[in-house]
Amino acid sequence: MGKALFYHLTRSPAETLLPVLLTKALSAGWRVELRAPDAARLDHLDQHLWQGDGFLPHGRAGGAHDARQPVLLTLPGQPPANNPACLMALDGVEIAPADAATLDRTCILFDGGDTTATDRARTQWRALTGAGIEAEYWSEDSGRWERKR
Repeated sequence: MGKALFYHLTRSPAETLLPVLLTKALSAGWRVELRAPDAARLDHLDQHLWQGDGFLPHGRAGGAHDARQPVLLTLPGQPPANNPACLMALDGVEIAPADAATLDRTCILFDGGDTTATDRARTQWRALTGAGIEAEYWSEDSGRWERKR
């Protein structure tokens, strides 16, 4: 059973943290599903990953080579064809405890300035830990990422 990591964004957007997390996941040899709530958000992420500070190989679900993608961008309800070991979820997308239990890592990134997003992350925390999934909470309040206890 994997672990869930919650990233409370207070100083930077998800687009700043994602390349760091994706690079670490790929270095661990994991394939990643990056799930966002809608096509517009996926469009933005797709452009950011291609044109950011460094190239991160990825593709959007529904392509001819989904199974070969190291990072597959998906919408809720789209099965990840790349057999991911890690799921990174943005903007409060649903993560079923049964899905998280089959992965090595589940990363939930949420905007701490948005009370709805924070409430949604708390609900996800309770659901995942209630299902026996180990969880960690990370915050950037101090200006760098720190694990909180």
